[in-house]
Amino acid sequence: MASPSETAKPSPHVALFVTCLVDLMRPSVGFAAIKLLEQAGCRVSVPEAQTCCGQPAYNSGAKADAQAIAKAVMKTFAGFDYIVAPSGSCAGMLRLHYPEMFAGDAAMEAEARAFAPRVYELTSFLVDVLGWKDVGTTHAGSATYHDSCSSLRELGVKAQPRRLLAEVAGLDLRESKEAETCCGFGGLFCVKYPEISERIVDKKVDDALATGAGTLLAGDLGCLLNIAGRLKRRGSPMKVRHVAEVLAGSEGAPIGEDSSVR
Repeated sequence: MASPSETAKPSPHVALFVTCLVDLMRPSVGFAAIKLLEQAGCRVSVPEAQTCCGQPAYNSGAKADAQAIAKAVMKTFAGFDYIVAPSGSCAGMLRLHYPEMFAGDAAMEAEARAFAPRVYELTSFLVDVLGWKDVGTTHAGSATYHDSCSSLRELGVKAQPRRLLAEVAGLDLRESKEAETCCGFGGLFCVKYPEISERIVDKKVDDALATGAGTLLAGDLGCLLNIAGRLKRRGSPMKVRHVAEVLAGSEGAPIGEDSSVR
């Protein structure tokens, strides 16, 4: 008979795709993601050579630049069981758009299609792959959750963060009527069309405030920075946090009350 050590399933080796915004604006999200993955039984690595996912170049039509970035990303993250990102936007780029980007190049398209299934958004990976829910943290207060466009529409992430948040002791999660509506960020969209973006985020803020919740949560830092900036300019006391920070119980200053929003 095999011993328990011989039959035990090895811990998955996960590479954290930190994302540019987390690295530059909110490193605490990356540390929270690592904490959650390790609590869930993963062996976590953070490849130092990682850079941008290439989404800004891809969305701008700079296909050659985006392809060069994608090739570097796939090389950097080769050999890991999974690649996990605390961002539906970046995870969607790696998982869905890399194969599209190399259509017509048989060798690179095959590499991208082999790479893509190993990529997951953080809460989706914890719930759908690991079946993990032993959160064990506390958050006294109420919160509402914003579904980012990429997480929801590209990756089908909706129930997963809510399932994990339901395990947080003391948290009163209040659904807004327009939880699935865009916040107006859209990457380069808010730069090219600032007036339209401002009108969209104002509606998002109005909807969130109508819940009476004290905190707004989401899984994409771009959305959070955009919403936090608008809340701050409107003088609202609503706090903004990444869902990973609440789940990991590693909350520092809310987004907008640190240097992330000026």
